[in-house]
Amino acid sequence: MKPALLILAAGMGSRYGGLKQIDGIGPNEEPIIEYSIFDAINAGFGKIVFVIRKEFDTAFRSRFDKFSDKINIEYVYQEVNLNVAGISTVERKKPWGTSHAVLVAKDVIKEPFAVINADDYYGAESYKLIYDFLTNECSSSIMSMIGYTLSNTLSEHGTVNRGVCEIDNNHNLVEVIERTKIATQNNVIKYNIGENLPEGELDKDANVSMNYWGFHPSIFLKIEKGLHEFMRVNSDSSTAEYYIPNIITDLIESGDMKVRVIPTTDNWFGVTYKEDKPMAISEINKCISKGVYPKNLWEK
Repeated sequence: MKPALLILAAGMGSRYGGLKQIDGIGPNEEPIIEYSIFDAINAGFGKIVFVIRKEFDTAFRSRFDKFSDKINIEYVYQEVNLNVAGISTVERKKPWGTSHAVLVAKDVIKEPFAVINADDYYGAESYKLIYDFLTNECSSSIMSMIGYTLSNTLSEHGTVNRGVCEIDNNHNLVEVIERTKIATQNNVIKYNIGENLPEGELDKDANVSMNYWGFHPSIFLKIEKGLHEFMRVNSDSSTAEYYIPNIITDLIESGDMKVRVIPTTDNWFGVTYKEDKPMAISEINKCISKGVYPKNLWEK
């Protein structure tokens, strides 16, 4: 069974000022998602599953159903409020986070699968790397994360936050250390820039997590158990979120799972703000000029 690609696309794009998931950046108005689909098809994936909100349904189907002749396309919905028997929570202002977003796909994904964000570009080679892992090594006790080189993820337009990975001698993830306000100054990568905290230096070649995961379908039961406990503890919060790194950390610490860090030399970029769009257009044009993609992405 070919692996699936789960694309998390339920964000509202409030900081971007619109539905950034389908905003065009390619020469023919292709959004970042189309480059992800293109790379996934070329790597050998058999199915794309979108996690969206129901109000996005028409917009997404009108844009992406046309690829159903190339790869199986399915949609699942992440709602703001989640009803679980025995758990009473306050009215939510936002969904329960990225772990919840993964969980809503449990009924349509029965095969090993990768998880990405809709508005992030991960690089063509990374899909081949994670496809190989998912088809040859993935199990209920060994899952994976694509590790990006820190210097390949920085912005020229300001500071960024990154999860810096501690990795053991067997290339397994030990923990992800969150570092904030990262930028290059005088050819040195520093964090806590502009903060009332001591500045520190980071290795430009450090592996960082960009939330690109490779999972066995058994992860759904683990997420469900963890999310329900999180909901009980945070039942009076309208904004608390249960993120993918939360469940990963719990499973690593308990010894229930190992996470193989798969390094890639691909560049990563994301579109969070409208001001990021020119950079994204420039990066895609660079890939086209290098022959990574045709100018018309879907030309025969």
